[in-house]
Amino acid sequence: MISSTPPVSLADYYFGFLKNLNSDSKLDLISKLSQSLKESQTISENSLQSLFGAYKSDETADEIISEIRASRVFNRNTESP
Repeated sequence: MISSTPPVSLADYYFGFLKNLNSDSKLDLISKLSQSLKESQTISENSLQSLFGAYKSDETADEIISEIRASRVFNRNTESP
């Protein structure tokens, strides 16, 4: 028979572990979670712009591609019939 219990949310799952913490620990956790939300908002706003200019090279894209292809090493050993 298939169980019809609803799935437990991730927040409920973690709360099961954290509900027994003392008040100071809970407040510290709230503070850290709040700070992580503030930090992630500033990172996400600039994340696409931060990718531009990430790799600088005098080589063209075609030169880089051909260099990567030339450096490939195949170690596949096949058995002879």
